[in-house]
Amino acid sequence: MTAPDGPDGPNGSTRRMPTVDPADGAPHPPGPGAGPAAHTPVPTLERGGGRAGRFWSARRVPAALLALVLLGAAGLLLYDIAAVRTGQSAMQWRRSLADGLAERRLDDVWVLVGAGAAAAIGLWLLLLALTPGLRDLLPMRRDRAGVRAGLDRTAAALVLRDRAVEVPGVQSVRVRMGRNRAKVRAVSHFRELDDVRNDLDTVLATAVRELGLAKPPGLSVQVHRPAKKG
Repeated sequence: MTAPDGPDGPNGSTRRMPTVDPADGAPHPPGPGAGPAAHTPVPTLERGGGRAGRFWSARRVPAALLALVLLGAAGLLLYDIAAVRTGQSAMQWRRSLADGLAERRLDDVWVLVGAGAAAAIGLWLLLLALTPGLRDLLPMRRDRAGVRAGLDRTAAALVLRDRAVEVPGVQSVRVRMGRNRAKVRAVSHFRELDDVRNDLDTVLATAVRELGLAKPPGLSVQVHRPAKKG
């Protein structure tokens, strides 16, 4: 006896149904990639997701302040020009500014001060436009394309501190996390300082690797005895 045909095909086997082309309504046989195995491979750690650069700040506050200042200055100047064209006299500030610029020499103190202030503001704006900002956010490795992640420096310092206090002999730890180097100052109340330092180097090096940062910071570990009371 033979087993009855199941819903998927004879003897329970999977039967592929032909697909219908919506353009002409004609059925087409399924392609070789159809089925459960046809899927996009999941990116793995061996597949790099691209270069992990620093995150750029939106600079919303400086941009908003600059836009408001320029908008106010342009609106005031256009209003004064329109008033002059309608037969009214120019505002006092514009007459004083024009007279002052016509009378003062280029080596005048106030002219130099104004030029220096304008140059400083321009350089500051250029610096904001050309630098990423967000120095407290450390970029992590891009293991998947299209996905970016960052780790706050304070959180990274807390992770290193928690790992360091688990080392036998460590009483307290202070961690200062920078973009290029992590400075660790530990206080040990027993064990030899060299042994504690070696254990800290090993534990913290592993912890830094596990953070998954794109540019792992260097380690600077210092171990001291607690200060004597009295």
